[in-house]
Formats: sequence, structure tokens, C-alpha cells
Amino acid sequence: MTLALNPAVDTLALPAIPAVQGWAREYDGSCGPLLDLSQAVPGYPPPPEMLDWLAEAAGSNEATNYGNIEGEPALRAAYAAHVSDLYSAPVAAEETHITSGCNQAFVSAVMAVAGAGDAVLMTNPCYFNHEATLSMLGIGTRFVTCHAEDGFLPDIDALRTALTPEVRAFAVVSPNNPTGCVYPATLLDAILDLCREKGVWLILDETYRDFSEERHELLSRPDWRDGLILLYSFSKSFCIPGHRLGAMIGGERVIGAAAKIMDNLQICAPRAAQIAVAKAIEPLAGWRASNRIEIGRRAKALRGTLLEAPEWQIGAMGAYFAWLRHPFPGTGSVEIAQRLAREAGVSCIPGAFFGEGQDDYLRLAFANADCDVIAQLGGRLSGLV
Repeated sequence: MTLALNPAVDTLALPAIPAVQGWAREYDGSCGPLLDLSQAVPGYPPPPEMLDWLAEAAGSNEATNYGNIEGEPALRAAYAAHVSDLYSAPVAAEETHITSGCNQAFVSAVMAVAGAGDAVLMTNPCYFNHEATLSMLGIGTRFVTCHAEDGFLPDIDALRTALTPEVRAFAVVSPNNPTGCVYPATLLDAILDLCREKGVWLILDETYRDFSEERHELLSRPDWRDGLILLYSFSKSFCIPGHRLGAMIGGERVIGAAAKIMDNLQICAPRAAQIAVAKAIEPLAGWRASNRIEIGRRAKALRGTLLEAPEWQIGAMGAYFAWLRHPFPGTGSVEIAQRLAREAGVSCIPGAFFGEGQDDYLRLAFANADCDVIAQLGGRLSGLV
């Protein structure tokens, strides 16, 4: 007899990134080196100081013991000060919670505000890990479709209709994964107004915020603690994705709920990385700013190389990603992504992985590659027939 698995997990598709990497392994190298624009990983190393701080912390007795569930006090204080300065609004260390990556921050946030039988609203297209998380937790998923003519931003009237009574939270990613679009401050303010009106939490994932100049004013609102949760990833900004470090910001009730959840998930985020990042936030501010400028150069390089392949159209782009419309109507994005990997040595993620109706698009994580590498893309795209 074959024993059953949890159907909420068993029916999920296998993780997307390993599948895409498998296609790339079938490339024969005939077009030159593989252009890996698939997984969102920093395309440059951390600075030597970061590595030194990590090594020092990893070799300490302190980092081998359990830490505070909510995070290292030094990191919570440094991160709160950073966010307060970034948004010109006071955030207390007690209003932060450190997690093992931003995906874990999302798990904690949705578990804090929703349960089985409830629903969370997301945009379509959406970040596939968020959708999978909700499915595994038995939380329903609802979607508001974002259209190309709106820059893949949600329409407020459509959002109002989608916020049905069973929806407990609206999960937004800005800068967006997968489209790259950045939500204007005025739109985020209108979204939070609507969520407050409907009695719905706004969960704002800001993993890629350090690669954009856009800043919202949500933390200046006196009522933010009763309806807003902010998520963040140190992994991208500090080039340490393997150390898995993220954060959430919320009011007292949210942080208290997150502590209960984390105590049963992991107890505390990795301590060595927390100790190191606490030292790095202020000294590496200039380094992070220079990286934001470099990512802008890479975006410009992408626009330039696509002049060689005008039939491929950018649907949206910003911060880390380009949402690229392929020129093969009626052919699924999975097939196109497989062909690009195997025949042209270009690894990217099919739009279909990010939601229904997204088969005309591919996600390119252009921040992974330097300008010289990106310059090779146009010729490879135009050669795919």
C-alpha cells in the first residue's frame, strides 16, 4: 500500500529554479558561454569587509548558541535606524523581526494574519513562492490581474472588487518580482487606504528596494502599525543569499505573533550573519548605493542589446527584472524558455510559472550579469527561429 502525502504539498509543482537549471545543463556551448538570467542572485561578490565580518562572527562561540527569537538586538537596532532614515519616519527596534530570508518573513507574515479557510490576494503575475506558501498552508489564493497597458500595476477599482470578505491580506512585491515594475508612492498610499477601508492587511515585500530610488510614505501614517507589514531581504543587497537573512517590520501584535511562529520554525535566524550584517549596514551604505547605479547600467545595456532583436518587447522593467514579451504567439513560455536555454544558451524563467495568462512573457533577471554579458543577449534572441 502506498501511503498518501499531504495533498497541499504533493500537488504542488516541483521548484521552478532547479527545472530551469536542468534545461541550461543541456546547452552545448555553441553560442558561447551560458547567459544565466534565471535565479535572482547578485551578479557581483560581497566586499572584503563583509566576508571578514562573516568569518569573524562564524568563528565565535557566541554564534553557536541560540539567539533571541526576534533577532540579534544589535541588528534590530541597526535595521530600525536604517529604515527610519530611509523613510524619514520613526521605526523602533521592537517593531522589527529578523528571519531566515525573506521567504520565511512571508511565511511568518501570512501565518500571523490568515489561516486555513481564509484567503490572501495577490497580483497576477505573482511571485511563485508566495503562491506555493499559501497553498501549503491551506490558505486560499485570490488574484487581481495586472495588465501591460497599466504597466503591470493593479487598478484600484479592480482591486476593490477583488477584496472579497474572505481575503485577510493583500500581498504586494515592489519593486516587483517578476515584472520589475516599481509601485509609485501614490499608488501604495491608495492601496493601503483601500485595505484599511476593507479591514485587510497590506503585506509589502520590498526585497529589491535598494535597487530603486522610489520611496513610499506609508511609515509616516499614524495608523500603519494596524494594517501594514513590510518585508525585506539582506541577501540581495549585501550579496549573501547563502546566509539566508531577511526581516519584517510590523506593529507590536504582528511582531509578537511572528515570534510565536518563528519559535516553531527555526527559533532564530542564523546568528553569524546577523552579527555581521549589524556591523555592515552603515559602513556599506556607499557600496550599496554604487551597486544601485551599476544595476541601472545593466538595465540600460539590456535596452540597448534588445535593439538587435526588436521583435522581443519589454513589457515592464525595473530594479532587478525585465518582463520580456516573446515573438512567438501561440507558443507557450515553457517551450520558449527551454529552447532559449538549450539552443541559445540563455537561461530565464517562463512567464507561465508566475500565473495564468502569462505565457507570452519570460522573466529575465538582468541584474545577474554584467553589461558585457548582457550585450550578447540581443544576438542570441534574434537567432532563435
